[in-house]
Amino acid sequence: MTNNLGTAPLPREPYAGLPDLPLFNLTSTDLENGAAAPTAMLSALFGVPGGQDQSPQLSWSGFPEETKSFVVTCYDPDAPTPSGFWHWTVSNIPASVTALETNAGAIVGSQGGAALPAGAIAHRNDAGTPGFVGAAPPAGHGPHRYIFCVTAVDVPELEVDENTSPAVVNFNLFFHGIARAFLTVTYAEPAA
Repeated sequence: MTNNLGTAPLPREPYAGLPDLPLFNLTSTDLENGAAAPTAMLSALFGVPGGQDQSPQLSWSGFPEETKSFVVTCYDPDAPTPSGFWHWTVSNIPASVTALETNAGAIVGSQGGAALPAGAIAHRNDAGTPGFVGAAPPAGHGPHRYIFCVTAVDVPELEVDENTSPAVVNFNLFFHGIARAFLTVTYAEPAA
């Protein structure tokens, strides 16, 4: 496969060009790093059989003492778009919170994240909904990576609101992120 420049496209490594931050620990009772995404994490919104658009349970530890808040994201760098696909972005999670329960990103009415901690902001994902949207790669496109990242932040609140895009939230993290934790799962929709 070649693009109009005559070269094979390279897999996106979304954090490669960002500041090299210390790592901390991210675990889940619903996910295993490197394994396939569970059925509940697949997208009902996009019609994936059995999908529930259910965000996974996440727990984190070992972050810097100077952490003032957290941002949680889920990103698919393998989506067939120039910008990948943001499945979930939650900012301004208080530093005292070190876990999110299963389905914390549920969309209730026009607001996302009914089970998110007080003060946290659910941003619109790339499907246009304010919460978590599950995996739904095109049939036959091959495996996609779903990278969950928790970023420790050096301010209690980023200057963002629910209308701020995931890209702009992450731009703020360029200046305020002090450490990161990752957990990645994969999913491939079988060819028709």
